Amino acid sequence: MTEGTDSTKHSQPAKKSGNGFLGNLAFNIIIPVVIMTRFSGEDSLGPAWSIVLALCFPIGYGLWDLKGSGKVNPFSVLGIVSVMLTGGISLLELDPQYIAIKEAAIPGIIGLAVLGSQYTRFPLVRTLILNGQMIRVDDLYAALAAHGNTAAFSRRMAQSSYIVAASFFMSSTLNYILARVILVSPPGTPEYTAELGRMTALSYPVIAIPSMIVLMIAIWFVFSSIKRLTGKSLETFLVDQG
Repeated sequence: MTEGTDSTKHSQPAKKSGNGFLGNLAFNIIIPVVIMTRFSGEDSLGPAWSIVLALCFPIGYGLWDLKGSGKVNPFSVLGIVSVMLTGGISLLELDPQYIAIKEAAIPGIIGLAVLGSQYTRFPLVRTLILNGQMIRVDDLYAALAAHGNTAAFSRRMAQSSYIVAASFFMSSTLNYILARVILVSPPGTPEYTAELGRMTALSYPVIAIPSMIVLMIAIWFVFSSIKRLTGKSLETFLVDQG
């Protein structure tokens, strides 16, 4: 069974990058927003240089995270590419609609990847939720098999994948709407740079938080069925972190 054998490949603790929620918040949102909204005037950095400086922080933080984690995370790479596209579109003073399209495309691509991975040996959501560093996957599937519920659990995992994909498609739609509503000034102006900063600031409460809530629902959707399908509590299958 692939579920059981796959987990043994990930039994070793991952190398930690040292990043956390506050670091992500500061380097990806707070610092760029402050630079673009407060220093984009002609008497300060100006529209172009404020964008360049602001984008240096999420790009640099993303590269540092990739180096610290010891492995290439496709989602981190996609995030860096997204930031670089934002900078390129802005510095080339292209129509703001391209920012809106880019903002919608990134989560849309992830949503499609989640759905597409369902037809591979390594579905993304299963890999995320059934992490061998947190869950004893072999024991879980042994308990499922003992109760004849392996197929039922697999259906549950597939349903959770649809929930996660839906959250990314929702994020794609909200990203596009937010960009079209906020970016109204001509590119290359201080007003446009400030609007880009406001869009970045609003993207967290308006888009990221709802998407995270949906992701938590998907995880709960899977974990809540474990006791019913195995006869054992979730804690039974948690890896001892001590």
